[in-house]
Amino acid sequence: MAATVVSNKRVILKRYVTGLVSEDDMEVVTVEAPPLAVPAGSKTVVVKNLYISCDPYMRNRMTYHEEPSYVPDFVLGEVLVNFGVMKVISSGHQDFNAGDLVWGITGWEEYTVIDNPETLFKINHPELPLSYYTGILGMPGLTAYGGFFEVAKPKKGEYVFISSAFGAVGQIVGQLAKITGCYVVGSAGSDEKVNLLKTKFGFDDAFNYKKELDLEATLKRCFPDGIDIYFENVGGAMLDAVLPNMRVAGRIAACGMISQYNLEQPEGVYNTICIVTKRLRMQGFLVFDFYDKYYQIEEQIARYLKEGKVAYTEDVVEGLDAAPAALVKLFTSSSIGKQLVAVAREHKAEHANFI
Repeated sequence: MAATVVSNKRVILKRYVTGLVSEDDMEVVTVEAPPLAVPAGSKTVVVKNLYISCDPYMRNRMTYHEEPSYVPDFVLGEVLVNFGVMKVISSGHQDFNAGDLVWGITGWEEYTVIDNPETLFKINHPELPLSYYTGILGMPGLTAYGGFFEVAKPKKGEYVFISSAFGAVGQIVGQLAKITGCYVVGSAGSDEKVNLLKTKFGFDDAFNYKKELDLEATLKRCFPDGIDIYFENVGGAMLDAVLPNMRVAGRIAACGMISQYNLEQPEGVYNTICIVTKRLRMQGFLVFDFYDKYYQIEEQIARYLKEGKVAYTEDVVEGLDAAPAALVKLFTSSSIGKQLVAVAREHKAEHANFI
């Protein structure tokens, strides 16, 4: 009897991108799935993807670079890869068994063979929504927690500004800052997001940067005594406006610069003398810097969720066919919360208590 052939829908990069990414730069194709049973002696893991994450850094990987970045460019015609939530189908690795729920790097497809399962994390709180492991309990949560506490090193009573504050990372940082006892202001790209920052996430203030003609003056109004910590997600004109508003010995945790990712020529930043005169510390970081602390951070954030101390908002689209449009939404300010794609819903958790 012939073996059943399983199909595998996947999203591939159709062409390298210059300027603003579009749906046409990607293509959804259907191919034959890889063997779902791991060969004897192999240490690989085969997974079924349940949720995949849309993240701004993916844009940089869609452009060809002569000099490699900290992550390699995507390959034309090959499946896109990013963080996701998965169920293990079969495993040759001693740390994983069929049926395990995990998160980590996977393909934008239905089934993926993972050759380096050491990079996967087991999910310890399946009673919480699994989709949260693309966000607050996954890479964005680890980024927010590590970037804020390990890099910015906040103190109670300090003044904190977060750009792109309604994004997957920003909304978490703001709430962690409030738990710490800081005064928190965020910027976002719509009045709806500004309202939610203040009402749902507990920010002290927020503003719609698209309506502000003078960002430097806006920040002066929000922070008459200056900014102690700037959690940087935007870059360009926003960073330039922040620098004169920083307090002496302020810290800038540089997480990302989403305003620059679709530009052929990056914007200049002119107020850099403030780094000297105000004795500022500006430090970049990557989520991988905090991998060794993940399980500790997972426990802390899970506790906050269960205690109702943090809230979280997701923008979930259904199916891989919708994935290219979902990724584009990140760069048009049209996503409301963490952007992700539901590939297959196999595990039911009660969202109502956590949204």
